[in-house]
Amino acid sequence: MLQRLHHHLVSEMPNLLAGPLGLVPFSCKKALLRQLINWQYRQLITAGDIDFLHQRRLGIDIRDLRLKWVMTLENNRIMITDGQDADVWFRADTNDLILLAAGRKDPDMLFFQRRLVVEGDTELGLAVKNLMDAIEPESMPAILLKGLQHLAAFTEAGMTQDASVITVREENSC
Repeated sequence: MLQRLHHHLVSEMPNLLAGPLGLVPFSCKKALLRQLINWQYRQLITAGDIDFLHQRRLGIDIRDLRLKWVMTLENNRIMITDGQDADVWFRADTNDLILLAAGRKDPDMLFFQRRLVVEGDTELGLAVKNLMDAIEPESMPAILLKGLQHLAAFTEAGMTQDASVITVREENSC
């Protein structure tokens, strides 16, 4: 029963969060995203590793949360907008992005399984993908890494629940 609940929680939580998240003004989401992304990537920004984003627009679309934003690099800071216009879009669902960020899934694998969709400027998309490949989760701030590792472990375990076992258990329950 707990495994079934775990699976259900992991698979349905993004859809449950999408409604309340939609009520939060974009200005609040923007401030949080800007702080988090600049905190996470401060070393890469300082080293010039993401200069390719200068005057370029990278769109992120978390489909099941109905959350999308566009980011660019200006004055050595990542800037966030709610624009619909981006040079390249990365689209995926929450659980896949959690596993990707934690280094538990490879972007190429998700791309070929059509769970990560890249649309637009191929050269910019490849530069972003290469950056994702090069980032080691251990380079994250410790508190972010620890939280992400726990969330990824929980998500991965919930996603890998065998649906046939869950169905058999449902049929055999009272």
